[in-house]
Amino acid sequence: MGSERGCPPAGAARSSSGGAREGASASLPETLAVQRRNRLSRSKDFDTVYRRGRSASSRYLVLHWFPREDDPEGEPRLGLAVPRSVGSAVARNRVKRLLRESWRELLPTVPGGQDYVLAARPGLAEPVETRGKEWLVGEITDVLERARA
Repeated sequence: MGSERGCPPAGAARSSSGGAREGASASLPETLAVQRRNRLSRSKDFDTVYRRGRSASSRYLVLHWFPREDDPEGEPRLGLAVPRSVGSAVARNRVKRLLRESWRELLPTVPGGQDYVLAARPGLAEPVETRGKEWLVGEITDVLERARA
C-alpha cells in the first residue's frame, strides 16, 4: 500500500539542491547577468550617489553617478530604482530585468570607477513592452552620452 498523502516513492529524489539535474541552473550564468559584485545594494551607497553625485535624464530614465574614491579604476556598479508608479509588480520586475540586460550590453562602454543609479520614470513600462529591449539600450546610451557631456 502506497502513501496516502501523495508523497513521492522512497526512491525518488527530494532534494531541492538541483543535484539530480546535471548542469541545470535557475539563474543566468555569470557571463550573462550583471554580476552581484557590480551591483549597488546598500541603502548607504544609493544615498551617496543621490546626494553627492550628478545626474542626467531623458523622458523615461534618470542616471545618477558618483566617482568612487576607494576604487577609482574598478568596475562600474549599478543600482536600479523602479518606483511603483512605473506599474504593477510584474511590470516593475520586467523593467528591472530588461534594464540589467541592457546595461550588461553597454558595460564595455561605461566608464569605470563609478557608482551608477538608473532610475525609471513613470510610463517606462509601456514603451519597453511595445518597442523592446533594443529601444531601451538606445535610451540608456542616450542618458550615458548626456552624462559624459
